[in-house]
Amino acid sequence: MKITLLADDAIRLEPVAGPLTIEASSAEMAYSPFHMLGSSLATCIFSVINSWATHAKIPVDDLVIDVRWTFGEEPHRVSDLAVTFDWKSLPPNRLAAARRVAELCTVHATLHHPPHISIEPAARANAAPPTAPAGSAA
Repeated sequence: MKITLLADDAIRLEPVAGPLTIEASSAEMAYSPFHMLGSSLATCIFSVINSWATHAKIPVDDLVIDVRWTFGEEPHRVSDLAVTFDWKSLPPNRLAAARRVAELCTVHATLHHPPHISIEPAARANAAPPTAPAGSAA
């Protein structure tokens, strides 16, 4: 599989034989957390489509998945994700089914129903136990 960084706000996933590669048009382009978010969505969608297509005996060699995003503010975040796929060997009468299958991706479901996220410092094995505030009974 190959992930190509198309821009600061877009990636492309292509099913290429061999190990996963991440490529960019220039050495200055870094694989950002936003590229990772887009890559996780594209990889998940590819996984469920590939499973369905294998069962339906439809080749996925020419399937290309693009993910683009835009940012929102207050707070600064990814506000919109747009996924498109180009699949020349997909029979036209299977297009709606392929779209429904893509929506079964767990990352897609997670983004529609976001999980609770907690951020805490890790407990340190040799940290001193918390002390009681002055004037309180221990």
